[in-house]
Amino acid sequence: MRTLIIDSATHVLYTALCFDEEIIYESYVPGKQDHARVILVEIEQACKKGNIALEDLNQVIVGIGPGSYTGVRMAVTVGKMIATLKEDIQLFQISTLKLMASGYDGLVLASIDARRGNCFGCIINTCTNQYVALEALIEKKLLQQHEYDFSVNENEYKVNPLKILKWKERVEEPRLLVPNYLRETEAERNLHD
Repeated sequence: MRTLIIDSATHVLYTALCFDEEIIYESYVPGKQDHARVILVEIEQACKKGNIALEDLNQVIVGIGPGSYTGVRMAVTVGKMIATLKEDIQLFQISTLKLMASGYDGLVLASIDARRGNCFGCIINTCTNQYVALEALIEKKLLQQHEYDFSVNENEYKVNPLKILKWKERVEEPRLLVPNYLRETEAERNLHD
């Protein structure tokens, strides 16, 4: 099984290519609102390293957010395009917060800054893949009151692609996949005022 994993919802563009449970390629590209510049380059590098064409993939796993509004849409859009490229490429989704927590064993507080003292965050037991505190838009101070072993944020985290392969969720209809924003955009909020 040839699997591409991509997430662009944070300050770090994450890309990995796995053949079954062997990690062929993995990269963390830091950036500031410029993932669009490198996302396709990273996918091309992964395919070169695996000596495969894009059409040879069996599945794509995309981080669906929460996170940067534009960033979340990039990986989701690219994943949807790849899955529609060839019918036998299956599309899967993973929470960006789960992806960020996957490289640690125990209770992991994963958070992405949402400004004004808030974050998109959760606490997950990565040994059981169970939430201790559900994903939410929450005050950082409130989330930090829970017990946890590790804390990761949008600037620095490590991914365990093998956990992602186990935690993925199938997207039955790729064209209908919608990112998980956890809140309205500023433009949508201004419409209500």
